[in-house]
Amino acid sequence: MSRNFVMLAADDAPTEDWARAVAAAAPGLRVQIAHDRAMALRLLPQADAAFGTLDAQLLAQAGKLAWLQAPQAAPPAGYFFPELVEHPVQVTNFRGIYNDHVAVHAVAMLLALARGLPRYMRQQARAEWIRHLADEDVLNLPESTVLVVGVGGIGAEIGRMVAAFGAKVLGVDPRRDDAPEGVRAMFKPEALDELLPLADAVVLTLPHTPQSEGLIDARRLALVRPHALLVNIGRGATVRLDALADALHTQRLGGAALDVFEQEPLPADHPLWTEPRALLTPHVAVVGPHIVQRRLAVLCDNAQRFAAGQPLANLVDKASWY
Repeated sequence: MSRNFVMLAADDAPTEDWARAVAAAAPGLRVQIAHDRAMALRLLPQADAAFGTLDAQLLAQAGKLAWLQAPQAAPPAGYFFPELVEHPVQVTNFRGIYNDHVAVHAVAMLLALARGLPRYMRQQARAEWIRHLADEDVLNLPESTVLVVGVGGIGAEIGRMVAAFGAKVLGVDPRRDDAPEGVRAMFKPEALDELLPLADAVVLTLPHTPQSEGLIDARRLALVRPHALLVNIGRGATVRLDALADALHTQRLGGAALDVFEQEPLPADHPLWTEPRALLTPHVAVVGPHIVQRRLAVLCDNAQRFAAGQPLANLVDKASWY
C-alpha cells in the first residue's frame, strides 16, 4: 500500500530534483511537493511523512503524520514547538554530514588563535610590519589542555585532530560516556564549571537547546584562564556576545574565534568586529563539497527505511531539540 510523502518547498533544497530522487529510492512512497502554504494545507491531511518545517497550524492538519525530516542538521530555535514535541511523529535531522568541514574550520580557527594570526591579519590590511609576537603569546598545543564541549560527530573529529598536535583533549557531553579517539576523558555537563579553569582552549560544538542557550556567559567566562582561547562553531545562542566582548576587552580572555553568533548577521557596530584578538567568520563552517549529495543521501535512506517499516536514522529527541 502506497504511503504519502509531502515535500514542503525550502529555499536551500532543490525540491523537484529531490522529490524525483526520493520517489526512485522508495517506490512505496507517493511523493508530492507543496509549493506554497495553501498546497501544504491541502496535502498534509493525507501525509504519512513530510520533509521541511511545520508550524502549529500545519501540524494540526497532519493527522496521519508519522515521520518528519527536518531540513537542517540542527534546526533553529522554534522548530520544535510544544505541539510538535507532544505529537507522536518521529523527527529526523541531517546530523553527521558536516563533520569534516566544520571540524577543519574549528581547528583552523584554533590554530590561528594559537599563533596570534588575527592581529597579523589586521596588520596586513594596513601594510604594517610589526613583529610583536612574544613566546608567551603562543599557545603551545603539546603543552595545552583543550576542552571540547559537545562530543558528537563534529566534536569527536575535532578531538582527534587536535590530539594529533599533542594537546590533552577533554570532552563534555550529556549523552556520550565513551572517549573517542584522541579524547583523554569524558565528563557530563555538570562538571563544566570545574573543567573550565583547567582549559587552555575551549571549543564549543553544541546545538541550540534549552540547556545550551547562554551556556557561556559572564559567570563562566570568569572561570577560564586569562590566556585561554574560545572557539564556537556550534550555535550562536550558546555564547553571550556582550559578555565575550567585555572579557576580551578587559583581557580576561586570550582570544576568541566565532563562526556563529547570538545575533546573525552580527551588527556592524558590535565591538567584536574591531577586537584585535577576535577571529570572525560569517557562519560558513558548514561550507564544503558534497553537502547537497550527503543531505539527499540521508533523505533517501530514511525514505527507504520508512517505506519498509524499518527504524529511521538520525532520530531526534524532540524535547531536547537534537
